[in-house]
Amino acid sequence: MARIRSSIPFAGLLSAVFSAVSCSAGADGETMLRYARAQSLYAEGRLDETIAGLEGADRFFPALVLRGKAEYFSGDSLKAEKTFRRALRLHPAAAEAGLYLARTLREGEKAAEARAVAEALIAGDPQNIRALRLAASLEGDRGPQGRAAALAFLDRAAEASSECALVFIDRARLRWIAGKGDEAIEDLEKARLLLVPGSPIFRAVEKLESAIREASA
Repeated sequence: MARIRSSIPFAGLLSAVFSAVSCSAGADGETMLRYARAQSLYAEGRLDETIAGLEGADRFFPALVLRGKAEYFSGDSLKAEKTFRRALRLHPAAAEAGLYLARTLREGEKAAEARAVAEALIAGDPQNIRALRLAASLEGDRGPQGRAAALAFLDRAAEASSECALVFIDRARLRWIAGKGDEAIEDLEKARLLLVPGSPIFRAVEKLESAIREASA
């Protein structure tokens, strides 16, 4: 796997880790230090070292998720499945661990269980776009009989994407008021990518973008 370069200095990363997880169960100082080092290794694509560095940190949820991801991307889906199950025993509603568990189950040809995990995530967060897309892919794996369900999940994902687009639209408005026309246009361009072409809100964004461009000319 190609290495992922991180722009975050190790000292800053360590500071962020201590801030984010200081209240987590099983997170003593040594565990958090190991976790911070493993995050740096993972960011560099050094997956085997990431896994080795987190061995034994079985009561610290963030470490389990990171180790599971390293196992998953290194191609060891069986170990990743066990790690994500362990993580979910600590935090049953954790979305990221649930998503990766569903992916490992899919690769292990446990499609029915993968669908159940994805649907549980959606039940907990109906606008979770990643879970909706995964559920659609799992239904698509079933062939023609799953297409209707896959389309329904993707329709819901499209609706959720529209909600995300509103965030960029709101920020564009504030940036325009602040005299930052170029940044406002960037936000509107991002919003358009999340919208259905030709929809009323898509056309409204186009008109707003055109007005800002004309005013900035």
